[in-house]
Amino acid sequence: MPVGFLYTMGFIIALLLALAMTPLVKKFAFKIGAIDKPNHRKVHTRIMPRLGGLAIYIAFVGAFLAVSPFIPDGLLRPRDVNMINALLVGGTIIIILGALDDRFELSAKVKLLGQIAAACVVVFGFDVRIDLVNIPFGETMQPIAEWIGIPLTILWIVGVTNAINLIDGLDGLAAGVSGISIATIVVMASLMGFQPVILLSTLLLGGIIGFLVFNFHPAKIFMGDSGSLFLGFSLATLSMLGFKQVTIVSFVTPLLIIGVPLSDTFFAIVRRWVNKKPIFAPDKGHLHHRLQDLGFSHRRTVLIIWGIAAIFGVLAIVQSAVVQSSAANWITFAVICLLMFFLQIGAELTGIVDKSKRPLINFLARIGVRIAKVDTQQSRGK
Repeated sequence: MPVGFLYTMGFIIALLLALAMTPLVKKFAFKIGAIDKPNHRKVHTRIMPRLGGLAIYIAFVGAFLAVSPFIPDGLLRPRDVNMINALLVGGTIIIILGALDDRFELSAKVKLLGQIAAACVVVFGFDVRIDLVNIPFGETMQPIAEWIGIPLTILWIVGVTNAINLIDGLDGLAAGVSGISIATIVVMASLMGFQPVILLSTLLLGGIIGFLVFNFHPAKIFMGDSGSLFLGFSLATLSMLGFKQVTIVSFVTPLLIIGVPLSDTFFAIVRRWVNKKPIFAPDKGHLHHRLQDLGFSHRRTVLIIWGIAAIFGVLAIVQSAVVQSSAANWITFAVICLLMFFLQIGAELTGIVDKSKRPLINFLARIGVRIAKVDTQQSRGK
């Protein structure tokens, strides 16, 4: 079977499985009490079923089992099979953890321990870890000691897993951002010819799109922690596995792939630190909250953040295209500087950290550069 046809069939199977399984999962969620009740922090006004991530997981695993007998001999090396198994086993642990949380609302400590356990399975059970690094503005790649690589890998997996969980605040937001990130990985892996990542990402993308049919505003089901944790774990693992060659030259590329959830998480930490609140204390200061406070409708807020995620994805693809050039490190440095500048401008315009302080915008105004002020008086929904 031609490889392209295999990936296409896998995508279609995952899409159809997600379309078929999501309504069944919705009924199952109501039956077992995996529901989300409205409160002062949430935007929905009626009881909603959670556990939607289970439909994505079933679609992903089901599609993989369906296409695996048709994978051509020699397409996957033993190391590639090991990587796939790491994602499947670790992802299964995560989906169980998320499903239990959707039903019983586990404590933050229990969820963190479960995420660390899944990351340890990837690292110790399948020997998948970050083991090379590139010295900035250097020309050679250097191995790093296990005592650095192991905790770095675990920190990366747990951090990205939680980043997706934090942005899951509006219908279709986390699923759409994750889908855009996965699509970016598909493009980059295709350019690099990294077959296992193309296969896994294509299947996962099919499951996400099928689920989005029921999750986009107005949502009929939430993905819950089962979905946000599973997608976060999958993104962390795929970005690490697929772009190890890129990551060792410039860690900016995988950071760009998941730039929206990571930047939102970063600003949340800064906001809580500035306001002297616990880092893990929930609030209504995330990007989607601030955009809605500025008057954007539910659907438009989601589409704006999707657009930002797409920009990050394009930058990641461009970054990976120049990574082999002699000027790669200087281009990376320029990309970082531009991103920091525009992220700060965006943070000040939206008030994601502090609604009153705008140091960079005020400085630019003093030197004659004016930034358009967002109209905070427009009515929500216009």
